[in-house]
Amino acid sequence: MIDLRSDTVTRPTQAMREAMAQAEVGDDLYGDDPTVNALEARVADILGKEAAVYMPTGTMTNQVALRAHTEHGDEVLMDVNAHLVRYEGGAPAALSGLTVRPLIGKRGIFTAEDVNAALNSPHPFVPQRATPPQRLLCAENTHNVGGGSVWPLDVLVEAAEAGRSHGLSTHLDGARLWHASVASGTPEADYAAPFDSVSVCFSKGLGAPIGSALAGGAAFVERARRFKQVFGGGFRQAGIVAAGALHALEHHRDRLADDHRNARSLAEGLASIEGISVEPTLVETNIVRFDVEAMAVGEFVDRCFERGVHLFPGGRRTVRAVTHLDVTAGQVEQSLDVIRGVIEEFGEDGSR
Repeated sequence: MIDLRSDTVTRPTQAMREAMAQAEVGDDLYGDDPTVNALEARVADILGKEAAVYMPTGTMTNQVALRAHTEHGDEVLMDVNAHLVRYEGGAPAALSGLTVRPLIGKRGIFTAEDVNAALNSPHPFVPQRATPPQRLLCAENTHNVGGGSVWPLDVLVEAAEAGRSHGLSTHLDGARLWHASVASGTPEADYAAPFDSVSVCFSKGLGAPIGSALAGGAAFVERARRFKQVFGGGFRQAGIVAAGALHALEHHRDRLADDHRNARSLAEGLASIEGISVEPTLVETNIVRFDVEAMAVGEFVDRCFERGVHLFPGGRRTVRAVTHLDVTAGQVEQSLDVIRGVIEEFGEDGSR
């Protein structure tokens, strides 16, 4: 099976397994796990922040960040298709009592003007207690629903500054920030600089089996540790999995360029198939989103699965394919052959 559903489906490499097997461990809840401590220090250094805290998932790092920045009843500004609001189970409302003010970005990228337009305009005639306090601005880089889109650094900085100029805190969902950095040549710390907090993931793209980290100022991270525990994220001997994340961080970042090349090859191949609609020039990293025009998406992914290619139905017409550590250039060509065969077979059946 060629699994293109996500870059979270990778298996640990042999070298990663060896690092995990040899990891020195302690009780992370007491701050005694040396491997976790080393991972947190390394992440903070890469992102240019004072501290970082290791957690099981990216959803947890994002939601702990929201809770640490806000109080119940506050409003958070983010792109309408942000992972934070679309794919985290309604957690902003359920865990932190937050409302979301959606920003209409282009492939997930909004501007300072978009931020300014969404901010409340205080006036003596408008009772301020009638509107939710606006506390936080969130951005996502790369943007999942945007097809792995990479924020231009100047646009990102200007958008964050617009929020900060109005007293908002700022959070960057950088689950795939490593991809943005490799694709653009911009250091992760430069992307992180305009934000009070940044979350990064080790199991998306980097190939670690588990874990994300939340970085920011020392006082913020200490507050985040409280909510990590509140949300059930307290680890014990977490160094075993942290060793996998640390290995991935040090050995798998540069190779992300291979995934980007494979994604572009996949998109270019898809563009040549009648009944598939895709714009290869928009593929910047490892995510390819394409529309199936020839048949229903559900039937399309089912038929591909039967033939050994696992895809993710991302909408009524949209399919997502993600290249990663366990997908080779040859498997991209095999996947294209399967997809082409499914479309042609469907047409020959007279079903179209």
